[in-house]
Amino acid sequence: MTMTPRLRKLALTAHVTSSVGWLGAVVGFLALSVAGLASEDEQLVRAAFLTMELTGWFVLVPFALASLLTGLVQSLGTTWGLFRHYWVLFKLLINVFATIVLLLYMQSLSSLSDVAAEMTLSSDDLRMLQSPSPVLHSAAALLLLLMATVLAVYKPRGMTRYGRRRLREQRGLR
Repeated sequence: MTMTPRLRKLALTAHVTSSVGWLGAVVGFLALSVAGLASEDEQLVRAAFLTMELTGWFVLVPFALASLLTGLVQSLGTTWGLFRHYWVLFKLLINVFATIVLLLYMQSLSSLSDVAAEMTLSSDDLRMLQSPSPVLHSAAALLLLLMATVLAVYKPRGMTRYGRRRLREQRGLR
């Protein structure tokens, strides 16, 4: 079932907005994680981790889920389809993978944020908080989201077996 042009544009706008929001939030998260890793100021490290947790739960997770949902709506409601073209399938896999990793990582980030929220941080606590993990996770997320963006813009050719079969069926060829 294909959407009407107005509905398709609305769904596309929602998808682009949520995807760009997710990308921007990851960049902000990366900046916070670099600041938390590089700083020797206990208060700045604490603030960075507390802010990263809030950003994660209230910005990253909603944008990731919105991007996934609106992407599914887009693919199922347009002629691109969900399983017809490799680029759509790869974007779906990137989105699902990144969302799952984000949801799993949020548990670790919440634990780190709990440590950061303690009134006094020992030097061991500070070193534990300053692990490269948030920087690595956010840098990897940024690369994945940029790959998905490139796929969406360039739309490399290549239909899946399912897509080729559906195309033959639509043309009346068996």
